[in-house]
Amino acid sequence: METRSDTRSDIAALLAAHPVIDGHNDLLWEAREQVAYDFSRLDVGAGGTPTHTDLPRMRAGGMGAQFWSVYVPTRMTGDTAVSATLEQVDAARMLTRRHPDELAWATTADEVEEAWASDRIASLAGAEGGHSIGSSLGTLRQLYALGVRYLTLTHNANTPWADSATDTPAAGGLTEFGREVVREMNRTGMMVDLSHVSPATMRAALDVSEAPVIFSHSSARAVTDSPRNVPDDVLASMARGGGVCMVTFVPKFVNAACADAHRTLVEAAAADGVREADGPAFAAHEARWVQDHPHPTATLDDVVAHCEHVREVAGIDHVGLGGDYDGVEALPTGLEDVSAYPALLSALADRGWSTDDLARLTCRNTLRVMREVEAVALDLQAEREPSTARIEDLDGTPRPGA
Repeated sequence: METRSDTRSDIAALLAAHPVIDGHNDLLWEAREQVAYDFSRLDVGAGGTPTHTDLPRMRAGGMGAQFWSVYVPTRMTGDTAVSATLEQVDAARMLTRRHPDELAWATTADEVEEAWASDRIASLAGAEGGHSIGSSLGTLRQLYALGVRYLTLTHNANTPWADSATDTPAAGGLTEFGREVVREMNRTGMMVDLSHVSPATMRAALDVSEAPVIFSHSSARAVTDSPRNVPDDVLASMARGGGVCMVTFVPKFVNAACADAHRTLVEAAAADGVREADGPAFAAHEARWVQDHPHPTATLDDVVAHCEHVREVAGIDHVGLGGDYDGVEALPTGLEDVSAYPALLSALADRGWSTDDLARLTCRNTLRVMREVEAVALDLQAEREPSTARIEDLDGTPRPGA
């Protein structure tokens, strides 16, 4: 009979061969807010940081690659958003250079595996929100040149060319310029990330994209009815296109009671004239609200349920992990920081997931998608030149800041 010690040993061996590639982590924004990017004051190499993430805990969690979110809030628009995004990319590079024995900058699947060969964690970047490109395809291409390998089409508010899951629909999914953004991402080799976008935007992007798409940090809407989660028909379409849904751990996305409490909060805020997309105003309203309405808690078992549902609907080749550490205040019990991935894998093993299944979840599916996106880009670059389309020409909408 296998003991708990045997299971821990099996999981450690699995992670040594197939370490976790996590799709989304907000440590860089925390570093900006807490210490203005002074990594001598937020020393992630030493451990014990007041964050969910540091290098010792990443090692303990069996992590092999992290997509750092180069997120900026949607209250920043136009050139302000672009400049702040560049500062976030710069922070990702500074963090990587500061720990050369532990981290290696990576922009391709091969470079991720090269980092592993030198016993380092691959350090990658993804931009969370289309406002980071200022409605400019040239800016999109330059972010790619700087190493950004995915763009989330929206954050919590609409862009001028795409609808968010948590804002009032305006584009009906994607505008014509939004479709051109997706096409140019395919040609460039930047992964299309559909976390945060509305179902209409998901479906429109899937119709347009010539390469597999990702959800960098989303869970299953059939399990928890949150607008940030992925409907089953979209999971199936995503799988047909070869993509991956990286299950997130955010309590209000994985637990029904947490989702209901958040929905009530959103309704109360709206009654006071505050939208969820309003950023700081909504956060201030939430801080007051929770004093009398404490948040429910989620557990590791909730995340297990989402992993199993995505696997059931999309297939084992289309599920990954995107914890959203340092992007939320609270996390499920049992998944409190980045050291907790082995606990999740052990729970899935207890539910019958094989070593091969878990290897696909931790890294193989994401590496496959990266390689397929890279291959599509090479083919498209042989067929067409960089797009010079402008939002003012396609949509009749002035470019923000122009």
